Parts: sequence; structure tokens; C-alpha cells
Amino acid sequence: MDICLFSAQPYDEEFLQREAPALDWRFTAQPLNLESLSLATGARAVCVFVNDKVNADVLHGLAALGINIVLLRCAGFNNVDLATAKQLGIAVARVPAYSPEAVAEHCVGMMLCLNRKLHKAYNRVRDDNFSLVGLLGFNLHGRTVGLIGTGRIGLATARILAGFGMKILCYDVAPQPELLPTGASYVELAELFANADIVSLHCPLTPQTHHLINEQTLKQMKPGVMLINTSRGGLIDTQAVIQALKNKQIGLLGLDVYEQEGDLFFKDLSDEVIADEVFQRLLTFPNVLITGHQAFFTADAMQQIASTTVANYRSLSQGSDCANRL
Repeated sequence: MDICLFSAQPYDEEFLQREAPALDWRFTAQPLNLESLSLATGARAVCVFVNDKVNADVLHGLAALGINIVLLRCAGFNNVDLATAKQLGIAVARVPAYSPEAVAEHCVGMMLCLNRKLHKAYNRVRDDNFSLVGLLGFNLHGRTVGLIGTGRIGLATARILAGFGMKILCYDVAPQPELLPTGASYVELAELFANADIVSLHCPLTPQTHHLINEQTLKQMKPGVMLINTSRGGLIDTQAVIQALKNKQIGLLGLDVYEQEGDLFFKDLSDEVIADEVFQRLLTFPNVLITGHQAFFTADAMQQIASTTVANYRSLSQGSDCANRL
């Protein structure tokens, strides 16, 4: 067997087998962790996604099975202990840019849906209710958006929002010159929080960015701010956000990611009682829109993920240079 792919969904199998039908794949819906590790027995590599656990214990288990390649079919790698992987001689490669436009477009779609209350309007019309009461929104044109993180996705988002005629404020520890033609400007976080009508997160999850949105930073934002997160759930202190929703400091909240999403997302739980009380509390707010980590999910992105993942495997298994190796 060449590759054991964990957290597999039908679309993963479709795109990867189409990309490399000659490879010997094993697809399992189980997430990678210590309990499921044995499913990779006999494989040369494992392929994982955002909620798989690739910590020190799992890496030692992979090494014991003779597996020295970990393929991430995503851009983020906060779930991988890179220091231990290096120590064990396990190569780790990711897909750094499968489709920044896919995530950016979903992000802007959430802004529009929340602002113009499209999800509520859809349900009303299906019930033959054509009242506009409670559906009032605001023009994006002329408003100020704050983008935290200006990598590929942040840049793609800025380009779209520039077309709406928005004022764009950005923060990043590594400013990108490519952003300037959009008319955006870099500012300190405090200035971004104080002036943005919409705050959108596009930075990676690191120890420094964990709970970047917390009780203190929320107080720096405009009352009634719209907050969007299509990056990583851990960027937000969920309890602090719930309190900010209750006191109306947050006026609109859009989440495609959630701090404890590993137990929920990418599964059909419609016939089960969800025990996560924090998530259930979020669902009670009428001004909250949640999608299940689908911002990346376009045919274009899936094709890019498949082709890059396969190319990474071929390079690493042949001992060639791999530009996406971490």
C-alpha cells in the first residue's frame, strides 16, 4: 500500500483516485489518532486533514510502523508536531495554496448573507412570508473592513472587497507588497479593531495567535461589529464571543471553523444529540451563521489539493526535493 488516507470523505476518494489511479490507496473515515494508527500498517505514507492528530505519540507510532511520510491535504499544520517529526526523520508536506479564492469567496459570501439576512429571507419566502421587517442590512460600499492576516487568502479577500468600494485595513507581522494595489493599508491591531465595521480572520493558528479574539480585544472593537472566521477555530475564545453576542458588542458573527470542531464537522450528526453545549449555545443566536468548514470546498480547490498531494508523495517517496516540505 502506498498511502493510507485518514478522515476520508467520498469526494477525497473521487479526486485522489482520479488524479493517481495507479497508486495503492487505503481510504478510512477514521481520524488519525493513537487508536486508529494501526490502520496505516503496511503503508508508505499517511495523508491527513485539519482535525487529525499528528502529535508526538502518533508520530512515534508511525515511525514504529516504518512510515516516514506525512501528507497534509490542507495548508495549516498546527496539528502536527514538526519538531518530533524532524527528530524521527519523518517528512511532512502540505498543500500551501489549493485555492485562496475559494476561501475568500466563501468569506465574502458569509458577510453578504449575514448583512442582508439572505438565509432568513430564503426561509421566509418558502413560508409565503414576504415581509421585509427584520431584514434591514447596510451597504458594504464605504464601510471599513479589517483583515487580520494577508497571506494568499487575505490578499484574495482584499481584492474582492476592494471591488465593493470598501476601505481596507490590514494587520500582518509580515506585510505583503502585493496588497497595496488594492488600496488597502497596514495598521496596528488596535487601530484596526477601533475602526473596522467588519473584522475578518485570515491568519494561521500559532501559540501567538491562539485566542487572538478574546475579552480584551473584543472590547476594542466597534459596538455591533461583524466578525468572520474562515481560518482556524482556535483564533477565537468562544466563551468570550458568546458574552460579546449577549451584550451586543458583536452584532453579526460568521464562523466556518470552530474551536472544538473535531468532534462535529465533516460528519452527519442529524440523528444524534450534540453534547457540545458551547456550540449549541452559538446556534441559539439569530445573528450567527455557521458553516461546517466548507470554505475551501470547490471543485477547483479539490483538484488542486489532489494534484499537489500526489506530487508531494512522489517527490518525497523518490527522495527528490519537495517545495512544500515543512
